[in-house]
Amino acid sequence: MFLEFLPLSIHSVIHALPLWTDACLVSAVMLAALLLCGLGAPVEIEPTNSPAGDTSGEEDGMPTAPLSGSQVWDLIINQLEGLIKEVSEEDGFQVTESSLVKYKISSLPAKCPSSNKEACLRWVAEGLETYVVLLKHVEKEYPNSSSLSEVGNNSQGLISQIKGEMGKPGKVKVLTSLQEEQLLQHVNNPDAFHRRMTTLSILQQLRQFLCDNRRKIRQDLGVEVVNSLLPLGSHKRYT
Repeated sequence: MFLEFLPLSIHSVIHALPLWTDACLVSAVMLAALLLCGLGAPVEIEPTNSPAGDTSGEEDGMPTAPLSGSQVWDLIINQLEGLIKEVSEEDGFQVTESSLVKYKISSLPAKCPSSNKEACLRWVAEGLETYVVLLKHVEKEYPNSSSLSEVGNNSQGLISQIKGEMGKPGKVKVLTSLQEEQLLQHVNNPDAFHRRMTTLSILQQLRQFLCDNRRKIRQDLGVEVVNSLLPLGSHKRYT
């Protein structure tokens, strides 16, 4: 079995999972391995060159401009809340907090674990890249949702803004086409109810990811967030 060749971190994910069916277990393990290989590498801490006693909080190579995009964060979060409500209230689709637990994708990025500004900006950018891929799964379930397309487009815009505030934006990793395909295959399921629950879980996890990391960047790291929308046409279209 391929499980014995996986890193210890993947084995820890296995033991933390609920007792699902064998198929769900294998899917979750392979998804964890995929994210570890693609975007799940440990966050590198950039060294600082600030002299002792310097409390400016700026990292080596970090720009001095504030992180712009407060309205973009709020816009995406509000759009996600609308989508979550829409999915949750579908006729015949009863959802509770407890019923979503086993559909949560535990390997997805959550709150940045680092206290380094550059590392956290990179963490958020890479995490958003992964969620943008997963939005394609959601779009398959709701192909006529204009709000969903807007979430994807605004997420791409936020990624561009975050990269613009990084000292080394080139370090942001994205999934390859093959990794994207594998990721979407692992969250897919022939059962319609399972797909809808996974869809709802992705939307909720993305919303929580944005809320947690916006707070982390703004408060814990002391990066100012000002109100400014990304100009139209300044980022690539979500497809």
